[in-house]
Amino acid sequence: MPALADKGVYIASESTMYRILRNENMQHNRGRSKPPSKPKAPETYIAKSPNEVWSWDITYLNTAIRGLYYKLYMIIDIFSRKIVGWEVWPEESGEYASQLVERSVTSERVRNKPLILHSDNGPAMKAFTLKSKLESLGIISSYSRPRVSNDNPYSESLFRTCKYRPSYPKEGFNTINEARKWVNDFVNWYNNEHYHSSIKFTTPNSVHTGQVKEILEKRKKVYEAARKLHPERWKKPIRDWEPIKEVALNPIKDEQEVLKVKACR
Repeated sequence: MPALADKGVYIASESTMYRILRNENMQHNRGRSKPPSKPKAPETYIAKSPNEVWSWDITYLNTAIRGLYYKLYMIIDIFSRKIVGWEVWPEESGEYASQLVERSVTSERVRNKPLILHSDNGPAMKAFTLKSKLESLGIISSYSRPRVSNDNPYSESLFRTCKYRPSYPKEGFNTINEARKWVNDFVNWYNNEHYHSSIKFTTPNSVHTGQVKEILEKRKKVYEAARKLHPERWKKPIRDWEPIKEVALNPIKDEQEVLKVKACR
């Protein structure tokens, strides 16, 4: 069009030309490059109780030596938010990961039971050693989409909580045993003392063991009694203290699609 205009010729506007191309089915990729494709939606998994869907990842732990890091492996149950397995090693390895998964499965007594393990696409996550171990344990693998940073939100959130603890040593750990001791203390706090906002401000261990229902029933009675005592202070109903019924990994926004996923479970 600009070339013709430079010669003093005007045929039609650009929008008209694009409309004609669309009508003639000519408005598509015509080069040697691959045509654009619609991104594949991530797989959705729904957990209705503990030990149905786990998420795991590896993060760096600072050391006192600049440029040197320890690797923190952590497995979290997405329903209860309990850390079901962890370890600190000097490097990333599929062998280390397979050992951790097997220990976690044994500790939780879920060997040969339906379980999904989600991770990103790191080398350790897709190592043959780990894949072979998962197959022998009857665990289904799930992976984040390539170059998508929010497909593993539970592990990412856990690592953020870990590294933003006031006691986390900003100057780094001096030895790997020191790092392991700190992580062990963190896990005990997180599982047994941390009131997690996503599970109605209860501890992950209370959800994992099924104690959460009794805890929330008592809490609800306290709030109801407080409201009866001073109704003028309550303009809205009390907070919803019903236990979480299900948690989704990569939830589908379309309600009809969610129903389809549930029907397949």
